[in-house]
Amino acid sequence: MTTNPTSRWVAADYAGNAAFVPALGAPVLDLLAPQPGERILDLGCGDGVLTARIAEAGAEVVGVDASDTLIAAARDKGLDARLMDGEALTFEAEFDAAFSNAALHWMLDGAAVAAGVFRALKPGARFVGEMGGDGNIATLRAALYAELEARGYALPDGAPQWYPTPAAFTAIYAAAGFVDIEARLIPRPTPLPTGVTGWLRTFRVGFMDSAHVPDAEQPAVAQAVEDRLAPAFRQPDGTWIADYVRLRFSMRKPA
Repeated sequence: MTTNPTSRWVAADYAGNAAFVPALGAPVLDLLAPQPGERILDLGCGDGVLTARIAEAGAEVVGVDASDTLIAAARDKGLDARLMDGEALTFEAEFDAAFSNAALHWMLDGAAVAAGVFRALKPGARFVGEMGGDGNIATLRAALYAELEARGYALPDGAPQWYPTPAAFTAIYAAAGFVDIEARLIPRPTPLPTGVTGWLRTFRVGFMDSAHVPDAEQPAVAQAVEDRLAPAFRQPDGTWIADYVRLRFSMRKPA
């Protein structure tokens, strides 16, 4: 199974440091508007928090994710959660809708994802979601890269995540066959409940692995990055806010 080489997930860290991800996904869940009896695919379900909310609406939901630890956490919630590569979905015309929150930017072959979702949906079915968009965490990424380079680490080749413009995103999904595509960027300054260090421990451990930063040194790197970002991110009350930009989308498979 192909997974993003810069990802490494620990379910306990995700629950403790990234609870804001599903919490801020509520508007996308409203956009999905799951109905009783619908069969829905949750692509990149993580630990299943939003998957469970889809199920609570009366839908039959299947969650897929490439992280075995997150899938285990989702299964512990009693969900139908399957370890699966989002770039190699195996479903054939069985879902009334597909949903994805904060996951597609980890799947670097966007065309493969689009083709797999298209195959998975029934004619007329919808696909809605949200992902990192163009400009997402630009300041945060620059600080991390600068700190790693200052310490003599070589950055991994290629972009570690896909943060597309609406035009680039729309082109890929239109080529896959989707119609009525709407995609827009939403700047969303986002509180980091455990600061930059907690965020890095959850979302960029794999990236630091790829840069060959030893586990023992990663906390010091994270602290140094947080220090770099304090003037821009730390608020007067001591909270931290990062420069998130989301791409929210909706589309459908032709009837």
